[in-house]
Amino acid sequence: METWLLLILTTLLLLSLLTAPLLRNNNKNLPPGPTHVPIISSFLWLRKPFSELEPIIRGLQSRYGPIITLQIGSRPAIFISDRSLAHHALIQNGAVFADRPPALPTNRVISSNQHNISSAVYGPTWRLLRRNLTSEILHPSRVKSYSGARKWVLDILANRLTESSQSKGIKVVDHFQYAMFCLLVLMCFGDKLDENQINQIEEVQRRLLLRFSRFNILNFWPWFTRIVLKKRWEEFFRLRKAQEDVLLPLIRARKLNKSDDSVLSYVDTLWDLELPDEKRKLTEGEIISLCSEFLNAGTDTTSTALQWIMANVVKYPTVQEKLLAEIKGVVEETEEEVKEEDLQKMPYLKAVILEGLRRHPPAHFVLPHSVTHDVVVEGHVVPKNGTVNFMVADMGWDPAVWEDPMEFKPERFLSKGEGEGVDITGSREIKMMPFGVGRRICPGLALAVLHLEYFVANLVWKFEWRGVEGEDVDFAEKQEFTMVMRNPLKAQISPRVMK
Repeated sequence: METWLLLILTTLLLLSLLTAPLLRNNNKNLPPGPTHVPIISSFLWLRKPFSELEPIIRGLQSRYGPIITLQIGSRPAIFISDRSLAHHALIQNGAVFADRPPALPTNRVISSNQHNISSAVYGPTWRLLRRNLTSEILHPSRVKSYSGARKWVLDILANRLTESSQSKGIKVVDHFQYAMFCLLVLMCFGDKLDENQINQIEEVQRRLLLRFSRFNILNFWPWFTRIVLKKRWEEFFRLRKAQEDVLLPLIRARKLNKSDDSVLSYVDTLWDLELPDEKRKLTEGEIISLCSEFLNAGTDTTSTALQWIMANVVKYPTVQEKLLAEIKGVVEETEEEVKEEDLQKMPYLKAVILEGLRRHPPAHFVLPHSVTHDVVVEGHVVPKNGTVNFMVADMGWDPAVWEDPMEFKPERFLSKGEGEGVDITGSREIKMMPFGVGRRICPGLALAVLHLEYFVANLVWKFEWRGVEGEDVDFAEKQEFTMVMRNPLKAQISPRVMK
């Protein structure tokens, strides 16, 4: 840590200890939580990645209950782990809890001042951006039109895995990420870009994602950190500029060269949108932010979930045997591919996907919500100036709902299992919420499930999956953009012989 920063923080610590009684939040009705030391507490919380916060929050909730308060930055942060409270907030009071807090300074840059779907405030601009995505790219007829793209990406993935199949233990996540990225790039920009272009886009996106937590400290009094952490701010802006340099030429080229018979891409839908509040069209910077959001949301979450599911397929051979038997009951053995129309006939496949999402949700928290006005939950005030965080993983691991919740048991989603007929949108009740629930539920839910079903079915149909001899599958977690395997899955795979 820079010497000046250390000296200033020491001074702030002394001041905060002297003034703490005067500066504490006067709202006695906030949910309970640990003692807050102004300035210093906020600084310490901001320095921690969410992976370190999660066990701390669980410990605090065992002491204070399922709804607690931490003072993170200048705003109280409410954490809710109880599924009934989440349903009360996000479904029964959906409009009240549908807002987003003001973006932190670094997020403001990445989101073009909250002009993307995930961070936009609840209002006309958010509705426009979300409706454009759901009615155009994510409309069922449009999703179906991308079936050829999924087949193209499946062939890419199968070829890469076949070429590596002689190796002793393939690190499969790199292949999964590349395949998903090829698919989302095509959906975003409408063209099958060459490998070099795809690698360029993937590199700038991943560099910014993986290094983003490094910049959390910049949000602590930005006027102050711009002076004492000038080099880190410069690094942050360099990464954003690199992203712009790669994405903007693709956006401009698509606008100039789109033909009437080409596949509709996400960027095609953005040029003519007019923001209702501001009576103007989107800027190029805002289109970059929306395209970046589209690529990240569709790539990392799906490839992360796919790795966790295939890790369980490797760990538990009976799961693979049951999947293969089900596929053989639907698909002719001469077929080289499980087609999308076959997926609806495979209940065990669907159970495997749901169990993977329950046991290993790609995100353990949904993006922070905020409320449109102060609201009372369980006798506590959730303030308008606070953030509200819902603990996704804990709700899917609730022992009151799930028997042996930490075990991987797809059968729980079949007939007479505790997950039979589960509604992952949470409309009726929340038993699991891997995509969030309510008005800010992930709009790509159906697309993500389709991709997982399609690729898991075909990976099992085309290859036999085994663990590497002498190595066990390690289910330890690590927080990156999503919750990934700390030690990525290595598998011994061999192509199945088609008759």
